[in-house]
Amino acid sequence: MRIVVITEVFLPKIDGVVTRVTRTLDQLAEMDHEVLIVAPGSPPPTYAGFDVVRVPSVPFWPIYPEIGAGLITPGLFRAIRSFRPDVVHAVNPMWMAGFASIVANRMGLPILASFHTDVPEYTVRLGARWLEKPSRFGIRLFHGQAQVNLVTSAPMLDKAREYGIPNVQIWPKAVDTVGFHPAKRSRETRAMLSDDHPDAPLVLFVGRLSAEKSTARTLGIMEALRERVPDARLALVGDGPQGEELRRTMDRDWITFTGYLSGEQLHAAYASGDALLFPSTTETLGFAALEAFASGVPVVAARAGGLPYVIEDGETGYLVDPDLPDSAWVDPLESVLTDPRRRDEMSRAARSEARAWTWRAATERLVELYEQAQAAKQ
Repeated sequence: MRIVVITEVFLPKIDGVVTRVTRTLDQLAEMDHEVLIVAPGSPPPTYAGFDVVRVPSVPFWPIYPEIGAGLITPGLFRAIRSFRPDVVHAVNPMWMAGFASIVANRMGLPILASFHTDVPEYTVRLGARWLEKPSRFGIRLFHGQAQVNLVTSAPMLDKAREYGIPNVQIWPKAVDTVGFHPAKRSRETRAMLSDDHPDAPLVLFVGRLSAEKSTARTLGIMEALRERVPDARLALVGDGPQGEELRRTMDRDWITFTGYLSGEQLHAAYASGDALLFPSTTETLGFAALEAFASGVPVVAARAGGLPYVIEDGETGYLVDPDLPDSAWVDPLESVLTDPRRRDEMSRAARSEARAWTWRAATERLVELYEQAQAAKQ
């Protein structure tokens, strides 16, 4: 099959959407499909043996300067037309991928669109409420071009209906259980994450340091936890638009900021923690939770968004009502940190859950959905 993947975000950016796109491209290459990738910013010229068409972009300043909004150019459509795709996959269509889907529809091409980021909710969290209604309109318009629309978790089916997205199915979750593995745990990495306190209970936060991830809330939760577990420490793995601010407001000798980690460093960081703290309420899936599971690390997360689709409360981790005070997070965190038997049980259950979700199976299902989009267009 010949597939054009038009994505609003791509390498060198690191986030859950990019992870899903790149791992899927790896599988499509192994399955001998042909893909043309269209991405904004400064992507690599090729990925997984596939050509990448670079689209100029402008930073989404001042709200989220890390995000580059792709610009529509005539060269983009010439590249799509000359590739002669069987299907176009618009990843998170909101800017460039959204307008490209309109043109691709007029070109008579089958379209599959995938919904990864709750942009209207993000605009509220980022203090740009004036963009909420336009983003809702954009979601309806752009996803309305597609013959098949995908969400990444069952709870997002309701959100898709709320936004007026038609013809919705679930794109199965998946995680790399080879790279992310309990065997990557090391004392050296624990020392790095804990400012040379490798024997202290270690809580991780992994993700963007940004308002929509509720990163700042980790401070209040950890301060409440330390009243009962005084030697508990926190490592924030990642960076983002709130990075500098959080380094100031969360300047504590028991908190470590690592910046972005990737590859083996990230694998070791996950495996070397004792629990993942994930208070975000805007996740459409929650890749960090899946990666923690694959690493054998229990997760304590908000009962919101797609996270209940990933976490079995009391089995692979704990879910906490995000409207409760910070103190409500203490009991589950203390249980994981101070009860070795409980942590080991959860670790084994989390790893077992992760092993059930492979990238190959998820991508095989995606190809079936591409075929559905083709059939619906005929």
